[in-house]
This record gives sequence, structure tokens and C-alpha cells, in this order.
Amino acid sequence: MILRSCLLFLARQKALRRWMETSSLVRPLTARFIAGPTLDDALAVGSRLERDGIMMTLDRLGENVSSLPEAEASCEGYIEALRRLDQLGSNATVSIKLTQFGLDLSADACRANVWRLAEEAARLGRTIEIDMESSEYVDRTLRLVFDLHERFGNVRVAIQAYLRRSGRDVERMCDAGIPVRLCKGAYLEPAAAAFQAKSEVDRNYVHLMKVLLERGAYPALATHDEKIIAEAKRFARDKQIAPDAFEFQMLYGIRRDLERQFAAEGYRLRLYVPYGQAWYPYFMRRLAERPANLLFLLRHLARG
Repeated sequence: MILRSCLLFLARQKALRRWMETSSLVRPLTARFIAGPTLDDALAVGSRLERDGIMMTLDRLGENVSSLPEAEASCEGYIEALRRLDQLGSNATVSIKLTQFGLDLSADACRANVWRLAEEAARLGRTIEIDMESSEYVDRTLRLVFDLHERFGNVRVAIQAYLRRSGRDVERMCDAGIPVRLCKGAYLEPAAAAFQAKSEVDRNYVHLMKVLLERGAYPALATHDEKIIAEAKRFARDKQIAPDAFEFQMLYGIRRDLERQFAAEGYRLRLYVPYGQAWYPYFMRRLAERPANLLFLLRHLARG
């Protein structure tokens, strides 16, 4: 917990972020988890994954933009990604953060940007995954998700199992028929808002997972935890839930040992593939949430 807190603290340090994101020395260390700086890099990764029977969701990095022109540029970047995916015939989705679309700056501007993207996605017959950020954004995110679902019906929202409120939120999503991407959560939250012990987070994840498998609209189970994955498979078999009624999701580069196993067993797997220059906060959260990621980085540094 102390190491995780330190890494999440470093993720918020702007001076360190600027140096890391512009240093040519660092890129080899990030290549395992981030497709590259450009959309072409991410599309190349997606093509390789699809040949192996693995789906993709594209994440254009750059949360918490500092100006409305930046937010509009994020929207344009995602629209370009949707059109490129359509040209390629890819079955990929795109994942967005509302702060990247201007939520911290103007609720109206953010809504207009996201609305444009959802409208284009609907025209192309594609789905948008709405990422969840820290607890202060949950209510604003869900309000927009309900509106998008009612108008376009092409969104799936992330719900974080470590938040104490998530049981109620999952029930609301199930009642409304809104698809959910269930993840554990990767932001540093106070005890009043989030479970602090891993055992509590895992227990809540399994509970919410079972609710979604029985009542949810094509849920995505985002986890690298082999025990939880095994429990999901067992529960689905026992309840006679078809493997194509849900999907597993994992982060690009985290558990390569498990990726092909899903396809071999007939389960759907989608990898969350990030790309772009503004990779530092994402990279630090990945190190914080799983010790094996940090060990991989230290081994790479030792070899260098």
C-alpha cells in the first residue's frame, strides 16, 4: 500500500511528468504497456491482436486537458480513430475519459464533444467505452452516460469495484440496460469512498461480477486476477451463461501469458491499448496496481 501510494503520488507530479514524456531514454521502458505515440502504432497493434482472435479498445492518452481547444482536439483525434477503424473493418471500440473532453473546464463543452463522438460512432455502428476516473467524477460521468444511452445506445461505462458505492451503481446500470466494464480501480481514494484492503476489493468485485453476468447487458470483466477469472468461468458454466454473452478485458502488455488462453477456450478477450504522447499518468498507475509490473521495469533497467 505504501509503494502504491508513492507511485500514485509521483503520477501527479507535473515536472517529473514533463521530463519523462519528452525523454528518449524512457520510451523503451514503456513499450510493453503503450502501443506508441501515434494512432498508426495503435492500429498496427490492433491488427496483430485481431489475427490472434483478440479484440481491442483504443485509448488515446491525455486526461485532464488544460484548455478547451485541447479537449476539442481530443474529440477530433477519437473521431479520426473511429473512421480509421471503420476503414480497416476492425471490431475495436474506443475508450475515453471525460476530463480529456473538457469536463474540468466546462460541463457543456465536454457534453458537446462527447455527443459529437457518440453520434459519429452511432453512424459507423460502433461502441464507445466511457472510462471512470476518481470518485469525484462518478456522478457527472453517470449522468452523461444515461443521456448517451438513451439517445444513441452505444456506450459502455466502467464501474470500479473498490468504490463503496459501486453496488448501487451496478444495479442502476442493469435496470437501465447500460453495459458495464467492471474493473477494480486504480486511483488513490480515501477510506470513506473506497475499500482499502485487497481482500475487500476482490470480494466486492466477485459479487458485482456475478450480478452483471446474471443481469447485465453484455458486461466486460476487466481483471488480470487468475482466481477471479476462474471464478467467472465457473459461475458462467454453472448458470449456463454463454461465453459470447460477456467478454474479458485486460490491459495491453500486462498478462501476455493469459491472452491466447482465452481464445483457445472460446472466451472473448479485449485488450485496452493506449497510445499517444501523454502516457505518464497511465504508466504510473499500471506500476502502482500490480507489483509484477514494477519488477518487470526494474529488470529492464538492470539489463540496460
